[in-house]
Amino acid sequence: MSKEILMVVDAVSNEKGVEKDIIFEAIEAALASATRRKHGEDIDVRVSIDRNSGEYDTFRRWLVFEDESTELETPDRELRMIDAVDIDENAVPGGYVEVPMESVEFGRIAAQTAKQVIVQKVREAEREQVVEEYQGREGEMLSGLVKRVDRNGVYIDLGGNAEGFVPRENMVPREPVRPQDRIKALLTEVRSEIRGPQLFMTRTSPEFLVELFKIEVPEVGQGLIDILGAARDPGLRAKIAVRSNDSRIDAVGACVGMRGSRVQAVSNELAGERVDIILYDENSAQFVINAMSPAEVVSIVVDEDNHSMDIAVEEDKLSQAIGRGGQNIRLASELTGWELNVMTAQDAEEKSESETKELIGLFSKQLDVDEEVSLILVQEGFSTIEEVAYVPASELMAIEEFDEGIVDELRSRARDVLLTQAIVQEEKIDEVEPADDLLSLEGMEKSLAFLLASKGVVTREDLAELATDDLREINEDIGEDDAAALIMRARAHWFEEEQQA
Repeated sequence: MSKEILMVVDAVSNEKGVEKDIIFEAIEAALASATRRKHGEDIDVRVSIDRNSGEYDTFRRWLVFEDESTELETPDRELRMIDAVDIDENAVPGGYVEVPMESVEFGRIAAQTAKQVIVQKVREAEREQVVEEYQGREGEMLSGLVKRVDRNGVYIDLGGNAEGFVPRENMVPREPVRPQDRIKALLTEVRSEIRGPQLFMTRTSPEFLVELFKIEVPEVGQGLIDILGAARDPGLRAKIAVRSNDSRIDAVGACVGMRGSRVQAVSNELAGERVDIILYDENSAQFVINAMSPAEVVSIVVDEDNHSMDIAVEEDKLSQAIGRGGQNIRLASELTGWELNVMTAQDAEEKSESETKELIGLFSKQLDVDEEVSLILVQEGFSTIEEVAYVPASELMAIEEFDEGIVDELRSRARDVLLTQAIVQEEKIDEVEPADDLLSLEGMEKSLAFLLASKGVVTREDLAELATDDLREINEDIGEDDAAALIMRARAHWFEEEQQA
């Protein structure tokens, strides 16, 4: 039997390319399993094979627990210290004690079990190798042959026992894919799992589109052209933003290629997805105008505070600017990072007139000036009382119709308005009183309760929902431990309700 074991180890090791020690461990596990079936499934068995001679010994063993332990569940495999020392005086809790027992022969059943264990070990080793090879390569473009397609997605043979998986939702819609097709995809996640796919991939992300252009446009790989963003409606339309780092190179033309060859190659890889190549511009408004292509923009109004832009187009071009199902405006918004509102030139003019009237009315009422002065302020780009109060006086003095006296008076009136508004707001805050349950909370000081109420934390429930950092931001004098303790006292009723439930 010992020679037969050595022969099996040598044969499998050479055939599968697996270390001999792994195969020895598999045979030991198989012999232990056969021993348990012969003597009783509940016992614990250890088999030790001599790596040189192939001879083996079998031991029955027990896991040792403290005498007072209540964790023993299977007496056939576990012992308390008081009993374990009768077997081995050196026994320690958490260790094993064992006694020799009769070994089973390395027969057909043991060999078959060993084979199954060996196959499993080989598979595990191969999967570990795949994980090690691809770990840290997320975001990389990979290529392989389609192994199979099912309702869950597409399985790709990447070579070297590696198999990629593209979930159905990460495939380009209506894309025809058949076994043995060569396909590209972007690696998104590497999972170390015993079963199922390990390498997850996608063909629908904007990053995949960028990687395709890096392959088709050499200037991108050479750093002469930068791709600064991409937005996609997979299978239908996409936009990418490009910039040239060399004044002699036309970034858009290079990406389009001779007679559209380069962009067409990318489109073919994406099942005909149409790709608009947009010239990036440091000026946000110009970048948005470029991104709205092929629609022509008549005018654009930028709202920095809300990070949005109103885009005006000719009425007969409105549908083109919006795109089918809002596709064009949505992709332009994703590409530029701005919220875009598209409208006709007439609607934009009417909106502008309406906003101008509102601002004129605001300045006339709050600054107590006539409409002519208010109109001048609006035409010069002022939109808030704060701007009038705090912009450098030189900017107001630069207005032709204003002299030093008018500028000083406007700034003074604007600051008076802001001061009045601040006083009114402070009075409103002072009117807010903390709830009784907040005031009565153990450890709550009255001054802190009123401070919290002024910040919108009125009840005990409001305080319970705060994080420690939130409370310390409201009251900088409170320590981290004190803040945490106060919040936990506010949350105490939550745990009481859970226990009652």
